[in-house]
Amino acid sequence: MATPLHDERPTLTLVPPPAATPVFKDQPTDRKKITDSARAVAATTNKVARIALLPHTVRGYRQLGRRWIDRFHDDYPQMIASTNRAIREADGDVAQEARLKDRRAELRAEYKRHRLMYTGKSAGVATAVAGGAGFGVVTGSLWLDVLAGLGAWGIGAFHGRDRSKPDADTALGLPADDTVRAHGSITLDDLPEGAKPFPIRRAESPQQAAVCVLLAMVAENVPAAEVWDMERQPWGWQCKVRVYEGTPEVIIAKAGALETRFDLPTNGVRPQPMVERRACAIVRLVDGNPFATAPGLPYRGPKSISITDKSRLGTSVGGDPLEAAFAGVMGLVVAASGGGKTGMLQAIGEITTACYDNITFDLDPHGDGLEDLHDAVRVTARSHQQIEAALLFLLMLSKGRARLRAKLGMGKKWKISKQHPHITVIFDEFPKGSELAKRLAFELLLVGRKEAVTLILASQGGTKLYLGENIAQMIALKAVGPCKVGDTRAVFGDGAVAEGWLPHKLSPATDTDPKDAGHIFVQGVPGMADEPIEYAIHPTPSDRLKKLAAERRDAGFVEPDQDSLRAMHDVDLPDIGMPLPKLLGWEQLLRLCDAEPSEGLVVEGPGRVVVEDAVAVMEKAGVDRMKTEVLLLALRDYDDAYNHWTVDGLKTRLKELGAGSPETLGRIGEEQNPRGYKLAKLTNLL
Repeated sequence: MATPLHDERPTLTLVPPPAATPVFKDQPTDRKKITDSARAVAATTNKVARIALLPHTVRGYRQLGRRWIDRFHDDYPQMIASTNRAIREADGDVAQEARLKDRRAELRAEYKRHRLMYTGKSAGVATAVAGGAGFGVVTGSLWLDVLAGLGAWGIGAFHGRDRSKPDADTALGLPADDTVRAHGSITLDDLPEGAKPFPIRRAESPQQAAVCVLLAMVAENVPAAEVWDMERQPWGWQCKVRVYEGTPEVIIAKAGALETRFDLPTNGVRPQPMVERRACAIVRLVDGNPFATAPGLPYRGPKSISITDKSRLGTSVGGDPLEAAFAGVMGLVVAASGGGKTGMLQAIGEITTACYDNITFDLDPHGDGLEDLHDAVRVTARSHQQIEAALLFLLMLSKGRARLRAKLGMGKKWKISKQHPHITVIFDEFPKGSELAKRLAFELLLVGRKEAVTLILASQGGTKLYLGENIAQMIALKAVGPCKVGDTRAVFGDGAVAEGWLPHKLSPATDTDPKDAGHIFVQGVPGMADEPIEYAIHPTPSDRLKKLAAERRDAGFVEPDQDSLRAMHDVDLPDIGMPLPKLLGWEQLLRLCDAEPSEGLVVEGPGRVVVEDAVAVMEKAGVDRMKTEVLLLALRDYDDAYNHWTVDGLKTRLKELGAGSPETLGRIGEEQNPRGYKLAKLTNLL
């Protein structure tokens, strides 16, 4: 028989093989039973404790202990500490220090008496309770001890009950809110403990910037509850802030101190209260030019838009467009010297002169009005006589239209169209106008809107001192640039500053620095909410405005409708308590203001012969223009009746007939740009 190999022999051992008693990693067999048993006992104990309300009892006596300590101190330590702080702050005021030290001594004496009395009362109650329990033990009364124990248990459980109220979602049965807060948002509970404010330039992420903002507001005692929607902008940071009490006005009041906390330049903190959420504000931390990336002025061709269309003329600090329709809108523009008032008016005029259903008037008793847009303006008035005549004409036209609307079936207001155009009057330097001009303008403000005759006043101030009347707040559209704080209140209301209307914080331009010229706060734009937000008007180069004006002049002017011109002569002059000038017709007003005559004007009567003769001599000579002197010589050769006429006499006569003053003719022979008359204009008069 073969001998078995050593690996085939059975192992002689008393220890069973591993397969019989498997052992798993990290789970020793002997410890598993002990751990499971302990866990089961702990779970059973906790269950019994919850049923017996033991956690409530412990919590109740803990709350009773805290309440006893609070009543024992009764705010005396805090009052004594406040008095000590007041003594330190009154350093140098001997009388004040003496009074405060006497008060501190009184508080300490009262505190000592209070502690003695409260300790005595507490000891009396404890003695009574302990005596009752001791009596039960001594007499062996089991039921008395059980009742005392149940009473102690009930008192603790009652005071330790859960008094928290369910939130709105739980009460309404709504699902739990699983919303994850976006990056760049933080609440008071999320602030790092012990963190201190730091400059905003150290923030490298939206989350760090949000922490920076909330820390600064807490340090300045702004009741900010949360910061969210923190975004990096080319000019700085922008976020939203919610306050848990009061209104965002406190942020506006603390703006200067916050600028120091953030290490920003003056006017670097720009709060904008949100209309749709009273407790919230958009806060912009500006460390650059927020309008550097704003788009330029869009091109608007001659007669390419309607006065009822919204047209862009600026951009907000947040990048949103400022778009306005000027149909039926009375306006007021206020800006100090260097505030960019002319630029604002030019931006408005650039829109109104591009309309196919609007006529623009430019009134300015002191300056040059719309300046580079002069050629595109239908009527330009500079003297008091011209301005008064223009305003009286418009006031009477408005009165005539009011009686005409029913006949034309227009309803309650004038329907604007190519056939019945709107009229926009831009009155710059309004305070420098004559008393009659101011009164006529005021009357036009009252009645012109419904008749599509609107007035936009411009002034360096918005108070009664400048405007003569408290009319600022009665005007619908208000645009205010760099000014005084009194102007802000006069235009936007007494509480405007606290609500965020801050044009007085803008800086006017100097000869070498534009600063905030052309920046405005605007209210009353049709279709836009009245929010205190800063806008910048699109700057337009002078040469571009001149080019646009020339294009629009060459395309022809919009003229008043004949219905309105006839109706204005059928109504009475207004009684304003002041002598009125003679009411002029449209052609007479154009001649007074040196404006081009209407294209549809037809000369009638004796004067027609002069125009016919001038056209005849030009056609005979085969030219389309003639210098004034050459035209007179040609007329003398044509008819001996002109032999006694002078050059000035010919100019006066042709001006009366609607030909206007001599205009530049371009190069003729060796002369670069002589003045005279064009055949086309004279022919139109026939």
